[in-house]
Parts: sequence; structure tokens; C-alpha cells
Amino acid sequence: MENHKEHKHTHHKHEDHSRHEGHDHSGHSNHSGHNPGHGEMGHDHHKMMIEDFKKRFWLTLVLTLPILAFSPMIQDFLGYEWLLPGNTYILFGLSTIVYFYGGWPFLKGLKEELQQGAPGMMTLISLAISVAYFYSSATVFGLEGEDFFWELATLIAIMLLGHWIEMKSVLGASKALELLVSMMPSEAHRVQGDTVEDVKLEALQAGDIILIKPGEKVPADGVIVEGESYLNESMLTGESKPVKKGLDQKVIGGSLNGNSTLKVQVEHTGKDSYLNKVITLVQEAQKSKSKMQNLSDRAAKWLTYIALAVGFGTLAVWLILDFPFVYALERMVTVMVIACPHALGLAIPLVVAISTAVSAQNGLLIRNRTAFEESRKISALVFDKTGTLTKGDFGVTRVETVNQQMETDELLRLSSALEQSSEHPIAVGIIKKVKEKGISIPKPENFNAITGKGVEAMVEGKDVKVVSPGYLKDQSISIPEGVYSSAAETVVFVLIDNKLAGYIALADEIRPESAEAIKVFKSNNIKVMMATGDNETVAKAVSEELGLDGYYSEVLPHQKVEIVKELQSKGEFVAMTGDGVNDAPALAQANVGIAVGSGTDVAAETADIILVNSNPQDIANLILFGKATYNKMIQNLVWATGYNAFAIPLAAGVLYSSGFVLGPAVGAVFMSLSTIIVAINAQLLKKKIGKK
Repeated sequence: MENHKEHKHTHHKHEDHSRHEGHDHSGHSNHSGHNPGHGEMGHDHHKMMIEDFKKRFWLTLVLTLPILAFSPMIQDFLGYEWLLPGNTYILFGLSTIVYFYGGWPFLKGLKEELQQGAPGMMTLISLAISVAYFYSSATVFGLEGEDFFWELATLIAIMLLGHWIEMKSVLGASKALELLVSMMPSEAHRVQGDTVEDVKLEALQAGDIILIKPGEKVPADGVIVEGESYLNESMLTGESKPVKKGLDQKVIGGSLNGNSTLKVQVEHTGKDSYLNKVITLVQEAQKSKSKMQNLSDRAAKWLTYIALAVGFGTLAVWLILDFPFVYALERMVTVMVIACPHALGLAIPLVVAISTAVSAQNGLLIRNRTAFEESRKISALVFDKTGTLTKGDFGVTRVETVNQQMETDELLRLSSALEQSSEHPIAVGIIKKVKEKGISIPKPENFNAITGKGVEAMVEGKDVKVVSPGYLKDQSISIPEGVYSSAAETVVFVLIDNKLAGYIALADEIRPESAEAIKVFKSNNIKVMMATGDNETVAKAVSEELGLDGYYSEVLPHQKVEIVKELQSKGEFVAMTGDGVNDAPALAQANVGIAVGSGTDVAAETADIILVNSNPQDIANLILFGKATYNKMIQNLVWATGYNAFAIPLAAGVLYSSGFVLGPAVGAVFMSLSTIIVAINAQLLKKKIGKK
């Protein structure tokens, strides 16, 4: 257990770095820098922020309708006239509420972005709404010119909507995380004196004694105080054979108990580790700004600079051309307001929301958006073997008889009599096969264990032995040809009345989906490697069977990190897939870390993406979907900003000499159009994953 602790430690250090590096300029995420220790609070804080944006959005929307109705420009455009006494003052009053209440998150974000010296989305939105508000207010109190109150209100409403959608999608991903809770049992059997009561996992305290029945998952980390059993810890340690544990040995929450009952004293409960993990998951999902999100921030930064430059340039040119100051000012304001495309507010959030939701439905939980979009660059994949490429449990692969008089099922039936009370992984594998085939298990008599070599008993009058190859050597019985067809198998021999009757081969079976997935990777020019704690022969056999580009065997956890680093130093963009504590450091080191859902808390905590089903084909889908998402974001940015490239010069008055200046009303129509196009384009992403 010692080394698990160590990894946890190294991993947390890593997480802190990422927290600083991934510092976020989106304004809304910035105030979510809560302490992960306060689990519940973090989650609630995020919900509160969503509520806050929602309230601001609805109120803004309600006020935007009368602002539109009373705006002379809109009335002009739609050809009706409806002026109330004090019309401009009503507009001014409503817009003031919209600007200060609806626009508050953006103004707050502006301050934070400027403090960090990184103008982005918040700066651009704040610039546009502030120019619109203060110029329009000035026209109410005597400045000559038309007001932009409607432009201010619609801009704030749409930007609030975009941010609200994006934040909701992050919370949606955290709902999907609750699927992972099912890895841990929800109840434990607590022993109190002579009674055993079922209690919720949360109710467990350190020091409690719990009973773990055969075949159950271990509900919490602890120490065995009574009993011994084989525990399947493949997802924690990477060793495919179950491990025998007895008195005073540690058991890990989430591992699977074999065939006998254990009493365990709880050390730390799953509640802490799990809840905190979910919180960090939600947090990281909020914090990690995707490259593309930064791309929209980058787009916003350039639009801000362009708006300021073109705006003041416009003012200067019109003044030099000797136009009245009021006219020049109106041109400048039009340019600055138009420079903030409404569509930009929705371009990325919609794609983010859809890709997160669609991925979750398809068993991919995206924790780190950057890594998800970067997944399109993956050039090398390192797989942990146990439980990822293979099923992670020991199963019978072949049953062969030596002489033709006996059926394979009969061989299994007789040998199962000896194995039914054993907890040895081989015995468990044989019994599983017998149960699958619905064979009834006979009773053994005079059962005897041959130390280190196997077991023997009388079954229905026959002397049956199930033994290791070593026993055959001792008895100088020759092993028939072709027994070892695959090095990945463990073989036991069945003797009946001291004659070799046949043999049973067992292995950690390769998942049927693995071969398919590997074809997809190869067709995308991705090298596939395997790193496993298993021995050389097993590793080589699996690698050859799947046609991998290479493998590393008998690898210790810290060596997995070295393997990832070595590939990175050769210029590869590395994705690591694993499910155990032993994979955590490497998952953190890789460019994209993918944890397998059936794995452990620690693995999930270090990874960027979690596969709910441990299916390697999902990774292939992930890479293809990552590419599709990236393309959609680029298309949307082009749409959102392309409109501006066209509108800004017209608003500045480039075509003035031919009698055309883009009026704010026409600008508004284009703006609505580009927003609608962006929204529809984002929806097309759903089709992308549907096709697969």
C-alpha cells in the first residue's frame, strides 16, 4: 500500500500545477476557485452561479422586450410608431437596469481580465455594452444622435444565455459522473457484537468492523481482522491474477472479494475519497478552459484591439474630413458596438454543451476540455493491459482431452468436483466455466491438496487429480505436443487413475473489441503500445495476438511514467489509458490521460477523460469525435467573426461616397442571422456521433 500513497501524493502536486496553469479568463469560471476540500460547497457554489446567470438572463430578457418595442430605430425598421410620453427616459431607465444588473458578470470579468493583462471575451463584451450604454445615455440628455439601447439589451441577453448554457453543460457532465459511483457498493454490512446490520456507505466510520461476503465489492479501505480470501485487485494494482490476503493485510475499497467471507476493520471510508473526487471532477471541468475556448478568447482579444483601433480611427478620419463631431462619434460607437458579435457568445458554449452531453451519453466523461480537443493530435497510445485490452478476469480458454473416449465437458465436470471449495483463481475460473455450461458438480471424497502442485480426490469411484506441469515432471509423465498454444495461458492437467486425461488452459481473456479498436488507431496513424505489470511471456503473447507496435512487460508504476516521457521526448503526442492506482502518475504525465470507468478513484482523479465502459473502441470514437468537435468550433468562429469582418468597415463608412453607410438596424439583422447559423451548426455535431 505504501507506494499507492506515494502516487496519490505526486498526483496531487501535479493537480496543483494544472490548477495554476489552467487559470481561466472566462470571468464566470474565475469565481469558482473554491477549495476542493469543501466538497459539497464546491458543487453548490457552481449551482448557485448557474442560478445567478439564469436569473440575470430571464430578467434581462423580460426587460429587452419593452426596450425593443420602444426603440425608435426598431420602430423605424418595422414601420410602426408607438411613442409614450417620456419614451427616451423609459428606455434609459430599463436599459440602466439591464446594463448594471445583466451586465454585472461581464464588468466584473473585465476587471479580472485586465488585472491579469489578458483581455478576452469579458473585455470585448464590456467594451461594447459600456460604449452603447454611455453613448445612448448621453443622447437621452441632449447629445445629438440615435440611441443603441436595444443593441445593449440584446447583446447582454445573448451573452448571458451563452454563459448559462456553457455552465449548465459542465454541471451536466458532473451528473454523468454519478454513474461512476456505482463502482462502489452503496451499502456495507456492519458488525456490532453478534448482529450484522446493513448501513449506507456514508455511515461507515474508521474503526468499524464490516463483513464482506463472497463475490462482493470491498466498500472501504481497511485491514482484515478475520478470514482469508483471494481478492481481485486487478483494477488497483494491474496484476491479473487475484491475490491471497489474510489476517492483518490491507484491502482496498473497490476490489472484489473471492469465495470466502472476510471481516475487515475500516481505515478510511470511500465517502471521503469519492465525494472529493466528484468535486474535483466538476471543478476541473469548470476550470480547464479548452484551447478552443481560449481561441474564442483570443478571437475576442483581437476583436477588442480592432474595435478600439478602428473605432478611434473612424472618429479621427471623419473629424479630419471635417464632419460634425456628433456624426463622427456616432460612426465610432456603431463600429465599437458592432465589433462584439452576438454569435461569438454562443459559438463555443453551444459546441461545448453539445459535445459534453453527447460524449456522456456515449460513455465518455470529459473532465478536461483542452485534452478532449487535443485528442485529435494523438500520435501514440499507451495501454495498460489488464482490464483495458483484456477483460481483467481469469477464464477458461481451452479444454482438451488427450484420448478421444472422454468428452471435454466430462473432463470439466470431474475436475470441478475438486475445485468447488477452493478459492484459487484457477479453481474460480474452472467453476465459472462449469456454471456457464450448466454442468452439475459431483461430490468429491477423500479430498487432498498436493502441496504446491495441485489437488486430488475420489470422484464417482475414480481417482482424479488436477495438477500443475511441475507435478507431471515429478511423475515423469510427458506433456503432449501443442499444449502451450499461447504463452498468455496458464495450463493445468487432469489425471484420472494416474493417467493423463486432458488439460485445461486459462488466461486473462482479450476483449473482443480490442482488435477492432486497434485497427481504427492504425488507420489513423496512431502507434499502439502496451505497458503491463504482467510477465514477459504474457505481454508478448497479447502484443502479438493484437498486432501492437510494441510492449513493455513487468513494468512498475514509476516506470510507466518513464515510458510516457520517453515517447514524448521522441516528439509523440501521447495518450495513456489505464484503470489502476499504478497508472495514476502516467495518466498525469501523458498529454491526454484516459481512465477506464471500472477502475479506481485515483486513476479517475488523474485522468482528463473517463470511459464509463471499459471499451477500447470508445477511445477510437473519442479521437474521431474530438476531431469533429474541433472542426465545428473553428467553423463557428469563422461564422461569428466573419460577419464582423464584413460589417465593421461598412459601419465605419467605407462606402460613404457611394451613399451607403451600414445603419445599426441593418447590422442587427446580419447579427441575428450569424447567431442563428452558429446555433444550427452546433446542433449538427449531434449527427456526427450518431453516424458512428
